[in-house]
Amino acid sequence: MARFGLPDIDFVEVDPEEMESIVVEHFKNQTGIDLEETDPRRSFIKSMVFLATMLGNNIDFTGKMNLLAFAADNYLEHLGVKKNVSRLEPRAAETVVRFECKPVESFTIPSGTRMSVANLEFASTEDYLVTLDMNSIDIPMTCTETGEIGNGYLPNQITNIVDNDNLPWVTKAYNITKTDGGLDWEDDDPYANRIKQSNAQYSTAGPEDAYKYHAMSVSSDIVDVEVYSPSVGVIAIVPLLANGELPTAAILSAIEEKLNDRTIRPITDFVRTELPEIVHYDIQLDFYIPRSKSSVETTIKAQINAAIDEFIIWQKGKLGRGIDASELVSRVKEAGGVRVTASSPSQFIVLSKTQVAHSNAVSANYGGLVDD
Repeated sequence: MARFGLPDIDFVEVDPEEMESIVVEHFKNQTGIDLEETDPRRSFIKSMVFLATMLGNNIDFTGKMNLLAFAADNYLEHLGVKKNVSRLEPRAAETVVRFECKPVESFTIPSGTRMSVANLEFASTEDYLVTLDMNSIDIPMTCTETGEIGNGYLPNQITNIVDNDNLPWVTKAYNITKTDGGLDWEDDDPYANRIKQSNAQYSTAGPEDAYKYHAMSVSSDIVDVEVYSPSVGVIAIVPLLANGELPTAAILSAIEEKLNDRTIRPITDFVRTELPEIVHYDIQLDFYIPRSKSSVETTIKAQINAAIDEFIIWQKGKLGRGIDASELVSRVKEAGGVRVTASSPSQFIVLSKTQVAHSNAVSANYGGLVDD
């Protein structure tokens, strides 16, 4: 399917049955022989049609890989090179570990000191001096594996010191911040979207699209950005992460650092970042299932629950997306529900471009089987 809402196109349309019919008809016109299905020559024609179909599909694929709306994988990266836009590389998750100490003399916690959790290790990247008057020290540590695999460990979950023999006066260690910031290679769709917006990077006038482009270049986890000016000379950047998550302090800091580069920010602009404003809503839904589908009642109920979950994710997937009760009802109906009514949200709720909708209580009341 094409990106950016563009229509699908085919460079080559291949219908093997039609192609075979054309060849058989042409053979008949040339020889006067009507080939039967069991004729060996008919089998030969089928094999040639198969090869022609493969060739046609390859030509169609090649054509699409030259278009930003369809390109994927390495083909997309070649298009990115033309615009000087590289795919965002994976990053390792980070955390801060507190080492509690009872030193009898000054000592150094060396660079490369490791902590482990599950099958992962986090390591320091600098030497840290511990003096006699210190009973603890906080040290930033980075996961030794890149990607999202290192994200999500809560404070006090990382407690195992791998290099304990090198730390004679350390009594215990534990992470004091949630591990975060790990990213996999940027996916094709957000990468293609950045390539599409890349012309804005060359402007020196500080347009909205330029700020959006550079902000989204900070992390592949950023799925939406809004830019506005609350006062003269002040530019506010409001980013949103995947699945409607709010950006971490690390991401906000990285965006500010990126956008305050003098090659990006106009000299008269003061750039700051802001968190999206969360607008909470409840879901109160009533639905039924047709009696004719009673044999798959359990399956339909599961589909409806999944549809509600997908609606919640869709609703918070973009800044300024109004809370749309009709979208919820439509998704539940597509999943197999009938007589679907939503008492909350009961109507469309408009959001400002810096707001994002998050669900609170979710109640889907199943009323039972009804006649179609």
